[in-house]
Order: sequence, then C-alpha cells, then structure tokens
Amino acid sequence: MLSKEIRNHFPILDQEINGHPLVYLDSAATSQKPRQVIEAISDYYLFNNANVHRGVHTLGNRATDQYEGARDKVRKFINAKSTQEVIFTRGTTTALNMVAQSYGRANINEGDEIVITHMEHHSNIIPWQQLAKEKGAVLKYIVLEEDGTLSLDKVRETVTDRTKIVSMMYVSNVLGTMNPIKEVTEIAHAHGAVMVVDGAQAAPHLKLDVQNLDCDFLAFSGHKMCGPTGIGVLYGKKDLLNEMEPVEFGGEMIDFVGLYDSTWKELPWKFEGGTPIIAGAIGLGAAIDFLEEIGLDQIERHEHELAGYAMEKMSSMDGLSIYGPQDPDKRAGIVTFNLDNVHPHDLATVLDMNGIAVRAGHHCAQPLMKWLECSATARASFYVYNTKEDVDRLVEGLRIAKEYFQ
Repeated sequence: MLSKEIRNHFPILDQEINGHPLVYLDSAATSQKPRQVIEAISDYYLFNNANVHRGVHTLGNRATDQYEGARDKVRKFINAKSTQEVIFTRGTTTALNMVAQSYGRANINEGDEIVITHMEHHSNIIPWQQLAKEKGAVLKYIVLEEDGTLSLDKVRETVTDRTKIVSMMYVSNVLGTMNPIKEVTEIAHAHGAVMVVDGAQAAPHLKLDVQNLDCDFLAFSGHKMCGPTGIGVLYGKKDLLNEMEPVEFGGEMIDFVGLYDSTWKELPWKFEGGTPIIAGAIGLGAAIDFLEEIGLDQIERHEHELAGYAMEKMSSMDGLSIYGPQDPDKRAGIVTFNLDNVHPHDLATVLDMNGIAVRAGHHCAQPLMKWLECSATARASFYVYNTKEDVDRLVEGLRIAKEYFQ
C-alpha cells in the first residue's frame, strides 16, 4: 500500500463533513487535487499570465514555454511519437466528439459499421449515434459476458470488413472492467478499421503506451487524474490527424486568412482554435509530474489492493449486490453496488451523513444500467489518497444504512 503521507498533499481531505472526517470515494467522477497542481495554476496566474504563441514579450514567452512544456509531458506520459500527436481539448467528451465530427464525417458512408460496447459512457455513445444517423451507418454493440467483461470471440463476431470505427473505453466507469484494448485494436486493424479509445478511467490509474497499444485515437481528461477541470487530451496518429479537418475555426489555428479562403497551421495547433486552456494545460503537466513521482505501477497496485479489500468486506454483507468482475485483478479500483430495497440515492445520502462521499445514479451509462436490469447503482471509486481505513468506514456506513432502512 502507498504511504498515508500522500493524503497530506490533498488539503481538501483534511476536513469534516456532517461532523465526520471526510472519506472521498468518488474519484471516478473527479479526483481531488494535490497542492503541487493548485500551486502550479496559481503561480501561472500570479507570475506568468499571458497569451501563448502570440507576443514576443517575456510573459508571453514564459507562458508559451509552460504550455508547450505541458504538451511534451503528455507526450511522454502516453509515449506518443511526437508532440504533434497531442491535442489539448476541454476533456474526453470534446476529444471523442472531435474524432466523430472530423474523422467520422470524412470517412463514414452509408452502410458502414461503427462498433462500440454496452458498457460505454454516454460520451462514447452519443457522438457515434449522431454520426450513424447522419451518414446512414450501422451502430453495432459487442455483447458483454455475464460478469461484465469483454470476450475477444464476441469482438471477432461483431467486427467485420464493413466496420470502419471501433470505439470503447479502456476501463469501465461502472463495472471497473479493464478491456483488452491491444487485442481489440489488432482485430479492428485486421478489418481495416480505426481504433478509438476512451481513456478517461485509464489515464489516472494505468501506465499508458499508445505505441504499444497501437490505437489510432485516445481521449482522456485532466480532472480525473489530479489535474484541473476543463482540460483534456486527444491523441491521434500523425497521419490521421494530418488528413482531418478542424472542427473549430478562428484565431490561433490559422496560417493565412484571406477574404474567401484560409489555411490552417500545422499540427497540433490547427485543432486548438482560440485562446487555449493555458492554465489547465499547466495544471495537467503538474499532475503528470505528481503521478509519475509516485509511479503509475504503484498506483495501479494500490487500487487493486483496495478494491480487493473492499469486495472481500462488502461481499460478507447480506442483501448487497456487487456488479462487474468478481476477480479484483480483472477490474480497476471501482466497486459498484446496490443494497436490497434501498434506492442508491437514499443510500448515498445516509453515507454522506456519515462523511462518506460515493456516487449514486446511472453514471452516464444508461444502456449499461438496462443491461444490469437496474435503474441506478451506488459506486465507490478509489484513488491514490485512499486507504483501507476508508474502506472500513464505507463498510460501517453501509451497515448503518442497512439498519436505518430496515
């Protein structure tokens, strides 16, 4: 287990909620921010605040160096070949929409297939639904196994020579399932399709290597990995990005503007119209520094251990159902559950009364809720700052809730 001293980097955790020490178990929705990230953003505004790529003055040069320095940190973090393959966006949702609206519109025709899974977040469903409707394409779903995992045989049955795009999440934000992205990518490429990966729940917790995965696109958000809100990343292979048209037009992304025609800057800037998310990128760079100092392998082991400990403790409770793979080694640090005859919102409210923050609802995954045959669930998601004591508090809170609703 990681040292409890890591918690000291997160000032928000040092408080009481409803008279109890805070136990924050909602990191899959958004993670807390360490002091290093908060200070990096503050320092930018205090000492280096200026627009990037435009001025020749000292503040502008400092800001540009910090912004592009953050891009290089992202490149190394995911092992991209070039910073030209790293596009800053507002988050995973924006990045996935960019792929659908730019690459998808140019390459999807009537009768073509787009393949996703039932476990996808709405951000990785709706853009493909809209594209399929617009182009007359076929949206297909890979059927899940009973435990919420993905069978490669089912992938092979679903992906055909008519498939042009395969898109799926690396880690399920509900089930915690860790999908075999590299193997799915090989299947997609064998049929001439591109592979799009929703990495929102993977980037904070796993060591990513886009060259090893060989995926064509990868999207993730900063706010789930100790970074600020409003910043994310789209990785794309350079040859694909070069062929794609921008989806936002205006300042910063242009090379030359005439009265009736314009040309675009080279990668990555042609996709970053307007004043970019400068402070967000700098904060994301600081978050990457923080995570790499701890070590992504260490973080992954820590979360597996916490998830296993939680499932062991929670499985002993009567009337409590846990969704997703039962083997902790097959899931990330997410445990989603329901208590018999108690609505998840009511359960989460009682837990909050005891200082424990969990998520309750459909988790932006309504098709998966339908597959699970429930309208909503409660979810505890663990991160680098959580401990076994947090799990013990959760289990005790569940016992209190069970007695309360009996």
